[in-house]
Amino acid sequence: MAGFRSDHNIMKDYITAMDGREYENLAESMVAVLVTHSNLSAKHLDIRFDLHTTIEGVKERLHKHIGTPAMHQRLIHKIEGRVVQEMSDNSRMLGFYSVESGHEIHIIDTDPFSLSRGGGLTDVSLVEKYRMSDEDYGSRKGTIREFLAKKRKDDPKYKLKPGQMQKGLGGKMQPVAPTPEPQEIPGPESVEGITVGARCQIMPGKRRGVVRFVGDAEQLKAGPWVGVQLDEPLGSNNGTIKGLSFFECGENFGAFCRGKNVIVGDFPVKDLMDSDEEEEEEKQVGDSVDENADPSEQAGAEKEEEEDEI
Repeated sequence: MAGFRSDHNIMKDYITAMDGREYENLAESMVAVLVTHSNLSAKHLDIRFDLHTTIEGVKERLHKHIGTPAMHQRLIHKIEGRVVQEMSDNSRMLGFYSVESGHEIHIIDTDPFSLSRGGGLTDVSLVEKYRMSDEDYGSRKGTIREFLAKKRKDDPKYKLKPGQMQKGLGGKMQPVAPTPEPQEIPGPESVEGITVGARCQIMPGKRRGVVRFVGDAEQLKAGPWVGVQLDEPLGSNNGTIKGLSFFECGENFGAFCRGKNVIVGDFPVKDLMDSDEEEEEEKQVGDSVDENADPSEQAGAEKEEEEDEI
């Protein structure tokens, strides 16, 4: 706590170091004063005046700051909120009244018709709000009411969906996230031709291995699955799911896929010496991809393949 207070005091001393010295760089004939107004809550800090300026000249300049004409201004000289005197002689210079920097000049607005009187320029509750009648709104074109009326002629139960309001008013429709469609549960036909012991290649990634399991499993989502022992540790398990062993293999050598992601055939174990040929083959496949395809569709397909593997 002592350390905190020390840091606090250091910061306080830094911030207040120039207190009382902020007017040292002003010319001898200049003063910076606080200006307040009888009808306004706003304060004008450090407004500079030349002490040789007449009170009439001060009023003319204040007119530009607060809007009250010079003829309707009474200037009160204050020090720390205490009234010192009224500066009533327009021909006298400001210095005659011993005004110094940091003092206050308070303006009393004597105009009985002043717009600022009674909060006229600051109290928003006094401003009459525009309200459109129901008949006027009903007669307008391009309103949301008109849009809904047209829609409900065809469908009495029609309701606006999120983002449709702007489209109904002729604006740009905001994109609405599509509602995900329920995924169909694969049937037995999805694993037709896939047998235990067959060599295979699974997607994504063209990973090769041996089929070790085909069928349904309570530990997995509904529908048949294919368990594959991979040639390389590119899987996510060791053949065991939620404590039940379907087959045995090394850690991360096991993968469970949907049948649509499994291709059975002549897929020998990859030879590291054939890496150059495989890279060339993958490059050719990559070059054949449709450049005009929608990236979001491609990303969606890849995501779907990932979700169909455990």
